[in-house]
Amino acid sequence: MGRGIRLQVSLTVEDRESIRALLDGGFQDVRTVLRALALQQLDRGLSTPAVGLLVGLAGKTVREIGQRYLAGGLKRALYDAPRPGKVPLLDQKQRQQVVALVCGPAPEGYARWTVRLLAEEVVRRKITSGIGREAVRLLLESHDLKPWREKNVVRRQAG
Repeated sequence: MGRGIRLQVSLTVEDRESIRALLDGGFQDVRTVLRALALQQLDRGLSTPAVGLLVGLAGKTVREIGQRYLAGGLKRALYDAPRPGKVPLLDQKQRQQVVALVCGPAPEGYARWTVRLLAEEVVRRKITSGIGREAVRLLLESHDLKPWREKNVVRRQAG
């Protein structure tokens, strides 16, 4: 295994201060802290394998952190780029409509809402063209709503 070219990383004064503030601050993602520590050690002139041993990362990982700093700056080196993902099924307005629906009276003939009834009603009212029971369940869970348990749903009083 041959020795590669030493990675020369020189942090700017602002970047050194940013890293110091990040490390002195409160709770941070472990990944971010390890990357900041790796950059500090690279700035001191240590080799990537030596930094890896000090910080507990593989030499390849340290080299990638240094290369990302050189190519894109401090934010690119410390933080992951946004990852593509599935577009949310419901926008904020639609979510609010579903929550409002849950807080209203159950359909005629039913004592309370079920996730299946909600999914069907959301499509029937054309809030969205299609939604599965799991998507409805996750939305309700994020609002700590359990319509199948009557006591957890706030009802408006007629008056």
